[in-house]
Amino acid sequence: MIAFADGLPLIALEDGQNVAFQREWLLRALVQAAARAGFQKWWLAEHVAESVSAYLALQYEENVITVAQLHEAACSVLQVIGYAEVAPHLELGVPGVRLSLVELAREAGTGYELLFFARLGRRLRTLLNGGATYFELVGLAPCVKHLRARKSWSRGCNDLQEEIVTFVRKQTVAVPTGEEVTVRLQ
Repeated sequence: MIAFADGLPLIALEDGQNVAFQREWLLRALVQAAARAGFQKWWLAEHVAESVSAYLALQYEENVITVAQLHEAACSVLQVIGYAEVAPHLELGVPGVRLSLVELAREAGTGYELLFFARLGRRLRTLLNGGATYFELVGLAPCVKHLRARKSWSRGCNDLQEEIVTFVRKQTVAVPTGEEVTVRLQ
């Protein structure tokens, strides 16, 4: 049997991929479910996410858990603490996606901004069509410097950075599922 460093099983997605358990993903889903059930700024979401994480780390014996099994575990905790009305609103969806803008820029090559935008757009559309609704796009400043072939920040870097932000916003507005999309740019 393989033991994972954090003691948590992998999450088996419907597309066959296994990804690391993300407590923040579960927490976001619980907060959204509580809001749909009428509990704005629900303080217990943190505790429910911690309870499910502890169960997975200490009592769940398998190395992989399906999204359906994770959903069932979270709903069970909700019922035990007396908030069963939140459970029907719980939608786990797809875990958050972390995308390196620097890697995309390196793949495109220095100065090939059009190729970078094409790759970024294609990647975002693929992820959105796959059901992803939470993105962390990391490495914005180094990406811009790479594309502009600059060691230090310039006015042109500001312009390109704004172009990238605008491009990402436009790509994520037209979501096929109509779901709300959250993007963090770092």
